[in-house]
Amino acid sequence: QVQLVESGGGLVQPGGSLRLSCAASGFTLDYYAIGWFRQAPGKEREGVSCISSSDGSTYYADSVKGRFTISRDNAKNTVYLQMNSLKPEDTAVYYCKGVYRNRDYWGQGTQVTVSS
Repeated sequence: QVQLVESGGGLVQPGGSLRLSCAASGFTLDYYAIGWFRQAPGKEREGVSCISSSDGSTYYADSVKGRFTISRDNAKNTVYLQMNSLKPEDTAVYYCKGVYRNRDYWGQGTQVTVSS
């Protein structure tokens, strides 16, 4: 079965850290650009970060720049999102998406809640 599965979400206090994982099954991530998106209640889904398949170049939304780091481990067929200095406004369901040519896959999402 071809799918992306996110994990690593949870409840964390402001200032804390979480590492999200996006694992692929049924296909290899090597050729896919991977993006992380999030959707907070009542808001539209927004792009957070992405990493290319070719040279590993990365992009970050201004709201997370300097706090989040995206990385990929092709040997483990997994992409990570390290989130530090978390804020209450980072609370959302986080999704990963893989894109290669005319193919794209979404994961089911993982909840991140930042609250004291």
